[in-house]
Amino acid sequence: MSIILLADDSPHAQRMGERILREEGYEVVSLTDGETAVLRMADVDPDLVIADVFLPGRSGFEICRHVKTHHRHARVILTAGLLEKFSEAEARQSGCDAILRKPFEASVAMLTIRPLVKEAQLARGLFAEVLAAAAPAPVSDAPPEPVTPQPPDPQRIQAAISLALDEALPALVREITEKVLLALGH
Repeated sequence: MSIILLADDSPHAQRMGERILREEGYEVVSLTDGETAVLRMADVDPDLVIADVFLPGRSGFEICRHVKTHHRHARVILTAGLLEKFSEAEARQSGCDAILRKPFEASVAMLTIRPLVKEAQLARGLFAEVLAAAAPAPVSDAPPEPVTPQPPDPQRIQAAISLALDEALPALVREITEKVLLALGH
């Protein structure tokens, strides 16, 4: 079962989020401030973090940057009220995977949530394989067994490409922005 960390300081938004996510079969850990969300990341190890941009303690942007640095398989959705002004550019720069405006329709939210959870699960599996491959092989006197090549799995390839792009995109955006500003004479 996938775990979703829901960080929102609105009791109403938390109740609604918990209800929607639990009905879909997800385990939900709800928190009301950004500092606690960051502290709980290690023991909760969620596949998805849904964080309000305007949390006390640490903002949703800060939570997102923490997740993308320390919990690379996890995906992040940042939320904000429909009338709240926030920078979508800053949200993207922080590395978020999606933005949802509250209040949102449950079915519309799930169209965003489901694929991100699947991506996180694939990424979690890829990271586990990379770590296992990097571990030293056990010493044995038996001859090695022949390795049968496996056909490529398109979903695994797509997940690996997504991870590589997630890693490279912020630097690429910064580089292009600097070049555009230079070209414009700023």
